[in-house]
This record gives sequence, C-alpha cells and structure tokens, in this order.
Amino acid sequence: MTKEKAILALADGTVFEGWAYGARGETTGEVVFNTSMWGYQEILSDPSYNGQIVTMTYPLIGNYGVNEEDFESRSPQVSGFIVKEPSAIVSNWRGTKSLDQLLQEHNIVGIQGIDTRALTSHIRDAGAQSGIISTVDLAPQSLIAKAKAVPGMAGSDLVKNVTCGQKYTWQEGIWNSDGILPQTKIEKPIAPFKVAAYDFGIKHNILRNLVEAGCDVTVYPAQTPCQELLAANPDGIFLSNGPGDPQAVTYAVENVRNLIGIKPIFGICLGHQIIGLALGYDTYKLKFGHRGGNHPVKNLLTGQVEITAQNHGFAVNLPKEQDQPAELTHINLNDQTVEGFRHKTLPLFSVQYHPESSPGPHDSRYLFTQFCRMMEQCKK
Repeated sequence: MTKEKAILALADGTVFEGWAYGARGETTGEVVFNTSMWGYQEILSDPSYNGQIVTMTYPLIGNYGVNEEDFESRSPQVSGFIVKEPSAIVSNWRGTKSLDQLLQEHNIVGIQGIDTRALTSHIRDAGAQSGIISTVDLAPQSLIAKAKAVPGMAGSDLVKNVTCGQKYTWQEGIWNSDGILPQTKIEKPIAPFKVAAYDFGIKHNILRNLVEAGCDVTVYPAQTPCQELLAANPDGIFLSNGPGDPQAVTYAVENVRNLIGIKPIFGICLGHQIIGLALGYDTYKLKFGHRGGNHPVKNLLTGQVEITAQNHGFAVNLPKEQDQPAELTHINLNDQTVEGFRHKTLPLFSVQYHPESSPGPHDSRYLFTQFCRMMEQCKK
C-alpha cells in the first residue's frame, strides 16, 4: 500500500517529515511526549490530553490493538498522535480493531515514521510547544506559521471541553482477578461513603477505584455550584484530573474554596492544582511536563518511594515557610517538584500524580483507602 506523506511542524520552526497515520487532514495542539511502554488506548482517551498532540517515546505502538473496555472516557481525547513504528498486526485476544482504525473512526490525525527520540530530546531542551500535523499542506514554512498561531496552554480553560453535561452515578469496580474488565456494571450494595466527584475530565479508572474502596459515587459537571453538592450531603468531595491551565478554571477554584473545611476533600492532578489555588498558592507551567508510568515519588510521611503514573504540564508552588496551612507530603525525585500535600488541621489532601494508574504501577492506590478513612473519621 502506498504511503501518504505527512509533516509535523513546531512553532519554533522545527520540522519532521513522515507518513500519514490514522485520519487524514490537519490538526494542531501542544506537542508533548509520554514515556509509557504500553497503555496507548488509555492515553488516547485520557481527557487530560485534550488540546495536545501526544508523542509516544516507545518506538513500536499498536501491537495489541484496541478494545471497548480500555477507554478512560467516552472516546479519544487527543488532538493528534505521533509514533515511530505502528505495528502492522494486532496480536491480542482482547483486541477488536487496530489502533489505525480507531484513529480513523474518531478523525484523529497522526504521523508515523519520524524520529521520536529526536523529537522528545528537542521538547526536553526547547520545551513543550504548539505544533501541527498535516497530510494536506506539505509546505514547511506554511505549517510553521500555522503552528505559531496556535494558542498556548497557559490561560486556556479546556475543562469545558471534557466535563460531563449532567450529573450521573457510577457503580463499576476495577478489573477482576482474571485481569478482565467486567462487561457489565458490578452490582454492589450502596457503599458506606457517599462521594460527590467534580468532573474536570475524570478517568473511568479513578471512578472504579473509588467504588472498589467503598464509595457510592455521583459525578457532577465542573461548573456545578458547590451548594448543589452540599445539598446532597455527601461524606466527601473528590476533585478529578483534567486538561489545561488550572488558573483558567476560576469557577472551580471558587467552589473548592467554599468547600474547604466543610467536607473531606481529595484531589488528583488538576484537582490537586485547584486545591492549591483555593488555598492561596500559585501554580506554574513546567517546561515539558511529566507524562508516563515510571516517575519516582517519595512519600515524606512514610519514607517510601512510589513509582507513579503522571500526566500534567502544571505544578503547585508550595512555599517552604512553616506558617503555611498545608504541608508537603510527596515530592518528585526527578526534579523536586511538589507531588502532594495535606492541610495541617482540616480534612483535605491531594496528589499531583495518578494513583489509579491506568496505565502504570499500582504503588499509590492506597490513597483511595486513605480518603475513605478520612471520611470515616469525619463521620464520627
């Protein structure tokens, strides 16, 4: 089969030539990289990647295909996809179609055959930046100009693109002992802990872990007034992951500020950053972010090191002064950035990484149990 040419151009003028993969056309977004060796379907469907073109650093992608069970949201969320070598075959008993077919069905423009090591090294040196993939316009200077015109992530409220339209309940648990996701929702009795979850781009496996830990979960749209959540009298509030700049999600910061101290709160990723802003701290954009399943994080409360799954481009700046309302609980061992904190007197804690780990290691899933214990203590 004849290959169609495709070009990736970055805003700084860097150009990579390759071949079309997935849908044909043109797409723009912030170009980032993910170091996971597997889990490409979960990465594609993670709402935190909304507005981004994802580069997989592992060279061979697509060998086990895709299926209906491994989506982390309703459909793929990325703006574009970059791989070195897509697998020509699908070899897995759970696979129902190829990755190329999935990308075409959802109109995700991709590119294959470029040097993803060189691209990743460039992003590490120059920083994540706007880019464009095109199979229709193959003029490098034209594409560079288009890439320069793409708005950056800073100041962008992308949560509105991925949050749910109306509230809903979730009852499905995590993978069973055979490593198979249940085909139907697990019927469980009403759990002892009633949790209201803000959907800033929530992943399905976060919801599954909450259910497995013993939570009866109701998910609310991101702009739901905090009074509506309080009217349901939940035992705790969960703040999800999500895309974009936390400082742009002003309505969420205000809602959380009004919830602190009233109900126990647990935040992950964007939820962690929103808590930081609600407490009066600053957030800032990382040069190229943390995205992958192998980031070492030290739990300062236990001294243990957890290997974590991460996907974020912003971080919280937690001052070191002793008179702060929050204290540092987790730190990234690669660059010393804040990975978790808790309030010194109120029932509130959060982490920057993804304890649901889909894909990734399960070192940090104890945090869901920790949330339940906090709710239990507050009920006494």
